[in-house]
Amino acid sequence: MIFTPVIRRAAYAQAPRSADLALQRFLMGALAEPVAARSAGCNVTQDEKTTTLQLDVPGLTREQLSISIEGNVVRISSVEGAPRQVQRAWELAADIDAANSSAQLENGVLTLTLAKLEPVSKATTLAIH
Repeated sequence: MIFTPVIRRAAYAQAPRSADLALQRFLMGALAEPVAARSAGCNVTQDEKTTTLQLDVPGLTREQLSISIEGNVVRISSVEGAPRQVQRAWELAADIDAANSSAQLENGVLTLTLAKLEPVSKATTLAIH
């Protein structure tokens, strides 16, 4: 980390204000992991061509999971009758190329490798008469 944000208080102030503490926690959280986003049971990494999601789904089989992709949104849910319920959704910055994406379930960890869809130019040319 190049720098650590610090909020300096005036010498006359006795106790820090909650707004100052909230801002400092926000700044520390934003700088803590710039490469990968992490939440409970989930790891998200990306490069210029793919986004990889790893989600802990212990006790679930391939047949008990449903994955849907629509535009830049991927949704994961467990089917009815599964031993535990899972419902998660992510909105990515770029549309997802579903044909070149893959999903793998191994040892209770679902790994989605989502290919980014290359933008297609919609520009047209007109003939001059």
